[in-house]
Amino acid sequence: MSMSRRVLIKAVATGGALLGLGALLPRLAMAAWAREAFESNEQGAALNALYGGETPEISAQVILDAPDIAENGAVVPVSVSTDMAHVESISIFIESNPAPLAAQFVIPEGTAADVSTRVRMGKTTNVTAVVKADGKLYSATKEVKVTIGGCGG
Repeated sequence: MSMSRRVLIKAVATGGALLGLGALLPRLAMAAWAREAFESNEQGAALNALYGGETPEISAQVILDAPDIAENGAVVPVSVSTDMAHVESISIFIESNPAPLAAQFVIPEGTAADVSTRVRMGKTTNVTAVVKADGKLYSATKEVKVTIGGCGG
């Protein structure tokens, strides 16, 4: 790993010793990542691994923005936002992908619950956003069609 002295000093100075340790030892910083959930090959299993079997409630407060049709399944833009209070995390699932859990974002208290990313989709399938707020799960789902010119049909 190549890291300049300036980057290291800045990381330690702005984030304290723990951030500095995370910059030096990325494996330790990511030790708490949800490995089982990310490696699950079925959405239900990934949900169970991430949230312990709790079923999300469909909510209009979870705003999932994804295209109706994705011309290139390799880079599908997905955004999730909510105005719910006390949001703890936002997760994005791509139902028919080999590993359905595409992303999980931990939302620090006092931070706007608004995330955007690009996901890979092999074929037309449902995209589901799960928001954990006040210890409860809420979700929104949208079907995204991947055209033949994309990764599948």
